[in-house]
Amino acid sequence: MSEGADRSQQRMAEFMKLLPLTLELAGLPRAEPGKLFTEGQMENRVTLIRNAYRLARQLLIDIAKPSSE
Repeated sequence: MSEGADRSQQRMAEFMKLLPLTLELAGLPRAEPGKLFTEGQMENRVTLIRNAYRLARQLLIDIAKPSSE
């Protein structure tokens, strides 16, 4: 496996591990049964999830930093 493909797989694994926290931070409601989201709604949800992932990842980085105390 190439180094680029390996890094890509690591990023995917990291995303999947953070997905529960990411979705919780995004605070998105589930779709009502039988009701589909419009394309615009899906794009908005993707943007919210992307932003929430960045926050979740930063939180993990902050937690991993050694304490200055």
